[in-house]
Amino acid sequence: MIEYVIKNNPDDRVLKRASALLKKGELICLPSDTNWVLLADPYVKGATDKLYKIKKEGIQKHFSVFCRDISMASEIGKINNEAFKVLKKSIPGNYTFIFEATKKIAKTLTASKTDKEIGIRFVPCPMIDKLLEIHGDVLITTQVPPEISKVSEDEELYSYMLEDTLRGVASMIIDPGEIEFSGKSTIVSFVGETPELVREGAGDISTL
Repeated sequence: MIEYVIKNNPDDRVLKRASALLKKGELICLPSDTNWVLLADPYVKGATDKLYKIKKEGIQKHFSVFCRDISMASEIGKINNEAFKVLKKSIPGNYTFIFEATKKIAKTLTASKTDKEIGIRFVPCPMIDKLLEIHGDVLITTQVPPEISKVSEDEELYSYMLEDTLRGVASMIIDPGEIEFSGKSTIVSFVGETPELVREGAGDISTL
């Protein structure tokens, strides 16, 4: 269940297997810049439902979406010129950018159908970037909740600790070895007339 890779030079064969699982509607688990997360393909029937079942907040819970570049992000979020300029100088980075959702993604996510918003991330993780390149499309993500990981947010979490708790939940865990998380992402909303800093986190707000 656990696949070990090199953090900055992950084995393409492992990532191709992960992509194949995602395209079958399975979930995979790996570390992002902020924490261990579960990934799903939003366009595969039933995959999103698996994430909703995991989150106690239910179907109104928003999931972030991993994108490789602005071109990929523009398929799911309405990015105006002002937002484009911000993204160009700040990605990849420890940010979550909120945009008005396009119909393409909104129809797959219940919360986005309701408020027409989507949170997009361009994470500074070579492994995730490579996975997105191989997969060829966006991936929705949510943090592994404490009730599944069996550890509090203050405790260190390792792949071997997740192997049993994620059995039957995730079909693969990808472990890149030594992990250093940045903390919560900085959240910026581009939904209104002017950009709004929703939460200051690890992302440098001076670049915004």
